[in-house]
Amino acid sequence: MSAANPARGEAAIRINGEMLVLRPSFQALMAAEAEIGPLFALVERAAEGRLALGEMVALFWHCLRDVPDGLTREAFGGGRRGAGPVGGDAGAARAAGADPGWAVTGRSERRR
Repeated sequence: MSAANPARGEAAIRINGEMLVLRPSFQALMAAEAEIGPLFALVERAAEGRLALGEMVALFWHCLRDVPDGLTREAFGGGRRGAGPVGGDAGAARAAGADPGWAVTGRSERRR
């Protein structure tokens, strides 16, 4: 899989140690909007700190450029392939050497 192209609005997300590319194409955004409602309302909720995790998972799922074999939406939402939702303490998972879930790179990475 090729790297994310920021000029196209793409970002990379790491799920279970694998880098996946999010591409917010018109088709992907239409599919997300059909599921979670108007995107402008989603942006307003996000700006107010009221964005639900399920909404974010739905948006990211629809924007995946390529879905790897075996990756289900449930595993994607849980941050692990072939597993249910991530549970427990993320700090403890990191201390144990586990990848506790998602890591997004892209435009926000430049601000760090």
